[in-house]
Amino acid sequence: MTSTKTATAPQRRSQPSMTSTNTVTAPRRRSHPASPFAHWWWAFPGIALAVIVHYIATAAGGFFSLTDWSGLGDFDFIGFANYVRIFNDPTQVGAIRNTVVLALGILVITQLIGLGLALGLNRGLKSRYVLRVLFFIPTVLSPLAVAYVWKFIFDYTGPLNGLLAWMGFEDLVRPWLADPNLALFMVLIVICWQGTGITMVIYLAGLASVAPETEEAAAIDGAGVFARFWHVVLPSLRPALAISTTLTIISGLRTFDEIMALTGGGPAGTTETLATAVYKQSFALGQFGYGAALALVMTLIILVFAIVQQRITNGDGKES
Repeated sequence: MTSTKTATAPQRRSQPSMTSTNTVTAPRRRSHPASPFAHWWWAFPGIALAVIVHYIATAAGGFFSLTDWSGLGDFDFIGFANYVRIFNDPTQVGAIRNTVVLALGILVITQLIGLGLALGLNRGLKSRYVLRVLFFIPTVLSPLAVAYVWKFIFDYTGPLNGLLAWMGFEDLVRPWLADPNLALFMVLIVICWQGTGITMVIYLAGLASVAPETEEAAAIDGAGVFARFWHVVLPSLRPALAISTTLTIISGLRTFDEIMALTGGGPAGTTETLATAVYKQSFALGQFGYGAALALVMTLIILVFAIVQQRITNGDGKES
């Protein structure tokens, strides 16, 4: 007789599943009374420096422009006599004219050449990185050093006249910086030679935002080179154009170093600008009040040109 025992595993008693949900509440951040204004502490040093250097100094200059102060001692309040004197002096009127002409010439020449270089060195040229450095090097040089080198080149016995004589163009040999008809143009050449590099770099940065696929699509649609530039590239360069023209017009209106090193404002005041006139009247002749009036006139001209330029390049100020 065989007995068979069947072992039955004990059934596991089902336990009711218990799900516990713990709600973790983050501690409330205590608001500090000064927290809404904490970010102003970071900007305060820069704001204070700008107020002291720019606004307070400009206000002080505006006050002294209404006096006959010589820079030392007492002074008398003379009202707007300095401004009347400026616009009745043919030399100062000529300085204002030279300032505007020089600034507009620098603006046009540097923008055209800088944009052309940027378009040529944007892509497709193997040596473009070396050429970019070569064109940008003059920008980092000292304006005085550059001016003295060009003064040597333009000298009557300098390399330029020597080259012209060697090539058989003796009729073109002349004192370039001493000729009243050419001196301002020579100064313009030197300034544009040094300032074109930064314009090129700004436009290269703007061209980096133009996707090659966009130009290729326009070319497939039948757009020519000029049409692609006008309708595809130029709209993308609008921010770069605004920055470049603003910096150039402001720099051109207050040009000083190159003129003082090349011509000193001569010959016969044909290269005199407001910046050089301010220096001569304030520090060379000791007419600080008159120089302050000239400086304020220059500041107002820069402000007007900057506002007009911004309106032209940005339109109504809205993003297109």
